[in-house]
Amino acid sequence: MSRIGNNPINIQDGVKVEFKDGVVKVSGPKGNLSKSFSKVIKTKLQDGKIIVERENEDKKTKALHGLTRSLLANMVKGVSEGFMKTLDIVGIGYKAEAVGKNGVKFTLGYSNPIDFNLPDGVSAVVEERGTRVILSGIDKEIVGQTAAKMRALRKPDAYKGKGVRYLGEQPRLKPGKSGIKSGA
Repeated sequence: MSRIGNNPINIQDGVKVEFKDGVVKVSGPKGNLSKSFSKVIKTKLQDGKIIVERENEDKKTKALHGLTRSLLANMVKGVSEGFMKTLDIVGIGYKAEAVGKNGVKFTLGYSNPIDFNLPDGVSAVVEERGTRVILSGIDKEIVGQTAAKMRALRKPDAYKGKGVRYLGEQPRLKPGKSGIKSGA
């Protein structure tokens, strides 16, 4: 029995949901999203809530039940509120600056700066003297993937923690070399 899949999804005011030929279209004040799901999962609208049901009790169908419900809940939340990911840039001389509407330029200690093009549906704001990048968009998957690609440009190193990290992330630091005692 799927615990997540059985929970109904509340639809907020201003959000419209359409089911047509296995494709779910969700529209709201922030934009529109559509996604197709497996045919063994049935979705229906009931009393202002989305109900997700499965046709059979196969192991794969049970796994898809919870996944489909989570994806639909993220779509509803995305078109009404949106999603945000915040990245901190730590290190002397490490910074970011916005380049137009769809790009960010990173200076991360390499010989040349890195130009990062944002995908459609994701916007970036650079704050605090270029040490904080805030990504926002309506599709949770694209926002998270973009944040992961930015973090991969310079992951926090193991000794000093310099690099690009998520807000609140505390990398485990290695102790480094201990002093060598001189003596006879």
